[in-house]
Amino acid sequence: MNLNYKPNNTFTLVLEHINNTFNQVACSGSALVIIHNDSIVLEEYIGKQSKEPDARTVQQDTQFHVASVRKSYIGFAVAFAVHNRYIQSIDDLVLNYLPELDGAIWKGTTIRHLLTHTHGLNGKGDGTYREYPVGQNWTYRQVGVEALTKIVKRVTEKTISEIIHEQVFTPLGFHQSDWYAQKNNKLVDLIHREEEVHALETSESVDGTKMNMYVSARELAFWGYFHLKQGNLNGKQIVPIEIIQLATSLQSPHTLAGDLPRNGFLWFVQGIPAKKSEIGQTVPLGSYQILGYTTVTLLVIPQENIVAVRMFNSVGSPEGYDYLADVRSFGDRVMECV
Repeated sequence: MNLNYKPNNTFTLVLEHINNTFNQVACSGSALVIIHNDSIVLEEYIGKQSKEPDARTVQQDTQFHVASVRKSYIGFAVAFAVHNRYIQSIDDLVLNYLPELDGAIWKGTTIRHLLTHTHGLNGKGDGTYREYPVGQNWTYRQVGVEALTKIVKRVTEKTISEIIHEQVFTPLGFHQSDWYAQKNNKLVDLIHREEEVHALETSESVDGTKMNMYVSARELAFWGYFHLKQGNLNGKQIVPIEIIQLATSLQSPHTLAGDLPRNGFLWFVQGIPAKKSEIGQTVPLGSYQILGYTTVTLLVIPQENIVAVRMFNSVGSPEGYDYLADVRSFGDRVMECV
């Protein structure tokens, strides 16, 4: 996949914002890509992939650890499973698909609750417990994502990675987006706030092995653009439009309090004004965003035909740095430039 590169000065304020964040967090490298009106209008690479003296400079093929941004790929796989009737409805009970789970703890929990972080569960495996009744609050817990990956694999007999490669990566020619278990020279190191450097951090991946997802700034922007165009590129419908619409439209239960974030299929979606939203206040309705704890952000603004990606190799928030305020202001700064 490729887009025309037509640089202009429209989004200079966003670049200033990225440089400011770069100087606040513990990181060695950063990247910014903005697509506007079907062209790349800003592409900037800052610093190096690690703090080693001979570190490779951040460049177009540098792949950043995207952390929870991988949930957008999981959301796509769930939407694929729903569209193809592997999952009958997101209001189906989780226990219908994973009957081995504790029935008392998981009672009443639906796939919708997992997708929108409203399931009310915490813990892992036999240690899972309920924090609050389903649909009554919003918390970001890994247990829900793990259940979704298990459901997808059970009903489709494919891993998230296999679905994403077959449906998107291979058709679009993506070669800088994948799950890795071993270090290579294009992957950034993770820089912690304590200045401790980790070459590769791993967590439970989409197929149960120890991996994590790394993506280049361009391909993350292209992933957002693929959603912006609802799966239709160069006049060809790569995937059914309904898959993209499912993933990026509001799916949060009506029982959720107004000040809490709203989600689609794991994406944050700009809906009613919410004090705890992670999307900037001036970003218009219908926009959607996905975040990672490495300060990586992918924001899609359909109303303005914009995709904005920022990448850092930072982990944790140094003293004085307000992550939530920073990510909100990223979106607001993009809107200032329109």
